[in-house]
Amino acid sequence: MFLRDSVFKKIIKYTPLISIDLIIKNEKDAVLLGQRKNRPAQGFWFVPGGRITKNESLEEAFNRLTYEEINVRKNLEDASFLGIYEHFYEDNFFNKKFSTHYIVLAYFLQIDIMNLNLKKVQHHSFVWKQEEELLNDEKVHKNTKAYFMKN
Repeated sequence: MFLRDSVFKKIIKYTPLISIDLIIKNEKDAVLLGQRKNRPAQGFWFVPGGRITKNESLEEAFNRLTYEEINVRKNLEDASFLGIYEHFYEDNFFNKKFSTHYIVLAYFLQIDIMNLNLKKVQHHSFVWKQEEELLNDEKVHKNTKAYFMKN
């Protein structure tokens, strides 16, 4: 269930959001990144993903997000869980008046590059980058880089 803007603004202002990020690699071990159209992280290269909505199971959210983000329906059993991450942003979807806090469930997917017909709804464009390349690119958001940092 997606909310009216006035309600969603209040939720962003006062609570964390729960989302799924998709760390997708092709057969050449390159990572899929999209250049974000919207706040937060507008203009940065970021892994695909999105919010989980109220009354949406994790499986339903994963299935919806893979379809919305990469135009391929995938199930949770197709992915490997990488962990829980926190993302903090100084702005929010609507403006710069207050911050956004996400609790992110990160999942890894291996995808055949030949089967992707990517939608440009949330992103201006897409690129495939090797891990070392994305870690050294200042236009790749730090929250995306965190998935590839070695501890």
